[in-house]
Amino acid sequence: MDIRKIKKLIELVEKYDISKLEISEDGESIRINRKNIQNSSNLQHYMITKNTPQTNLLHHTEQNKILSENKSEKKTKIDDYIIRSPIVGTFYRAPNPKAKPFIEVGQRVKLGDPLCIIEAMKMMNQIETDKSGIIKAILLENGAAVEFEEPLVIIENDEATYA
Repeated sequence: MDIRKIKKLIELVEKYDISKLEISEDGESIRINRKNIQNSSNLQHYMITKNTPQTNLLHHTEQNKILSENKSEKKTKIDDYIIRSPIVGTFYRAPNPKAKPFIEVGQRVKLGDPLCIIEAMKMMNQIETDKSGIIKAILLENGAAVEFEEPLVIIENDEATYA
């Protein structure tokens, strides 16, 4: 089942406040369970499993996403911009192991500058910034596995106000 279709199912579960959804298609079965976490200011937990022995298709936790966004111990600004992964794959900071990384913390970037590469199915996908600013944090280590919509980089806006 396509990741976009799964994302759409998650959106429908949220929109219509459905607690459980199970769908079978072409021999594959997807189950989405939605639970509200009481003490975490309405954060929601999603777990989607494929009916194959002990195989998780996607494990997505809003709470974990927020924690990974706060890996940097610096105070987060209201206008900080988070670049997220458009695909599942492997995160690389440079075009090859001997090359200089595309970005470093503190570096100024402008619209269209390359930030990293995500390898997916042996294809190298260059991720470019869609926001100008200063690199505040690089949230993943070189060679790390990355999930769809996982935060990669935080870009600081110069005129931002602190939260």
